[in-house]
Amino acid sequence: MTTASPRQILTEELLERIRGRAAAYDRENRFFDEDLAELAEAGYLTAMVPEELGGSGLTLTEMAREQIRLAGAAPATALAVNMHHVWMGVARTVRAGGEDSMDFVLQEAAAGEVFAFGISEPGNDLVLFGSDSEARPDGVGGFSFHGVKIFTSLSPAWTRMGTFGTDSSGDDGPHSVYGFITRDGGGVEVKDDWDTVGMRASQSCTTILSGAHAPADRIVRRIPPGPTMDPFIFGIFASFEILLASVYTGIAQRALELAVETVHRRTSLKNEGAPYANDPDIRWRVADAAIALDALSPQIEALARDVDEGVDRGAIWMPQLSAVKSRATETALRVVEQCVRVSGGSSYFNRSELSRLYRDVLAGIFHPSDDESVHGAWANALLGQPVPWPPEDGDSGS
Repeated sequence: MTTASPRQILTEELLERIRGRAAAYDRENRFFDEDLAELAEAGYLTAMVPEELGGSGLTLTEMAREQIRLAGAAPATALAVNMHHVWMGVARTVRAGGEDSMDFVLQEAAAGEVFAFGISEPGNDLVLFGSDSEARPDGVGGFSFHGVKIFTSLSPAWTRMGTFGTDSSGDDGPHSVYGFITRDGGGVEVKDDWDTVGMRASQSCTTILSGAHAPADRIVRRIPPGPTMDPFIFGIFASFEILLASVYTGIAQRALELAVETVHRRTSLKNEGAPYANDPDIRWRVADAAIALDALSPQIEALARDVDEGVDRGAIWMPQLSAVKSRATETALRVVEQCVRVSGGSSYFNRSELSRLYRDVLAGIFHPSDDESVHGAWANALLGQPVPWPPEDGDSGS
């Protein structure tokens, strides 16, 4: 029997069982209950929890590698558990900075709680930098949250949710309030509205918050809205973007494996029964996909390692974290498309794994940071903010 190495959680046998269920989950638009149970039993949900708090102590670098492997077996399962792992990564980042304000997240995960990521809102392109939801103070340090959160993966299973809203009650102006609510604490409605093109097993349903309460000891930040290098916000950016990039890299790797198998198996009547792997055009497409994919893992590894080691990349950190997500999702989309092209018409049928990967990889374009904001962040980092033009004094600056 194959066993996992000391720095891995997922065995090949577990991955194959998960792969074997993925098609049925997708076809039936059903949550991955069996996968989640097996992953929990294997210790995957506590993989990033420090050993002294009851977990395996995997670094972000090691978690990214595991998520690539899991995504190759079942993209929707990997995407959904990603959101739980994001909060583990944030808690580790905050803890590494000398704070214990999020240790309860790690401790509760070790006790079996499942964490959801309740940040995205309909029509809100500010994402982390401002919320349409309200955070109403309770007078003793806690807040109740009122608003709509979308793409809340793990909807059937989460027991804790990290979320945020805007507190406009103080004399110090609007502040973003981040806290953790419990599913059984009231004020939470989960809609049954997840009927999508792909990533169907993630069941990332809409969540309506109508007074969901987080007491003072579960409020982790009250900060002005907007960009900041606060360790909590940096931890979200780093964990979310790196782990998301890992999922889509895993999808692309699996698509390339399937394409290679297919072109060796397919034969050409035009070329006297030779395998398609001999065709120069097919060979070029496969190679083109592999070359593009080859750049992703080294960048993910480098960024994750610097997060683990506390490296300060300065003002370029946030743009680089956004860029790795954008590059991974856009590259994965192109890789999977190339793989579909070389695999022929059979990949157009829903029974084809490659067809499912094609539908799943499309979800990458909807995750933050989107391509527009990534380019805007890099332009600001390199060129500064746009200046009013023409200048009011008529001086062109020449």
